[in-house]
Amino acid sequence: MKFTKKLLLGTMSLGILCCSCQKDLVEYQNGDMKITVTAGKEWKHDFSMFLGLKKKNPPQIALWLEDMEGNYLSTLYVSHKTGTSSWQGNGGDPRNEALPYWNHKSSHVTGKKFPDAVSGATPKEDFDIKMLPNKNLEKFRIKAEFNHSTDWNEYYPESAKAGDENYTAESGQPAVVYEAIIDLTSGQEELKAQIIGHSSPDGTTGELYTDLSKLTTAVDIVKEITIKRIK
Repeated sequence: MKFTKKLLLGTMSLGILCCSCQKDLVEYQNGDMKITVTAGKEWKHDFSMFLGLKKKNPPQIALWLEDMEGNYLSTLYVSHKTGTSSWQGNGGDPRNEALPYWNHKSSHVTGKKFPDAVSGATPKEDFDIKMLPNKNLEKFRIKAEFNHSTDWNEYYPESAKAGDENYTAESGQPAVVYEAIIDLTSGQEELKAQIIGHSSPDGTTGELYTDLSKLTTAVDIVKEITIKRIK
């Protein structure tokens, strides 16, 4: 039986109930929003360790809200390592190339800590987020960013050097970004987020690049993201 992790996350400023990551079944009521992330065939990636050993890791993830003008509002969920800069053996490097679009949007800085209700261990497969939107927030954007470390391909090789256009530090292919535009007045009960581009390869900027032609396995990390309003 496939395990689906339930997350109940968000910020009080937007009228979203804060709670820690839960494995229990979450009850949904009228007006709640259910965000479902379905893992793609590249959800787990072989990460090389010492002595030639490899470990299959899920991606780094961030989900957040923006207003219709693209201004950051709140983080719904971010992987623990990225949210707390707690990378093993990184020598203090915050790994800005991991999720740079979210990183710059949220004005994340080295050492900044997110509450447990927002940051958590990366789900190993499909997961849901329960969101209780503020009644005063009728139109907004849900964005999501995903990335694997050492996800090299022909255009983003391990041999790229700092300063090269395709240099990505330890990232390999850059993070992919998805977006869904929510209009609570439309009556639409379900929609899917669309992939809209990739973030800065080396993490130095918060720019979004819409050309996905040089990405391969990165576009298959996620199968789909569905947002459903419970009636």
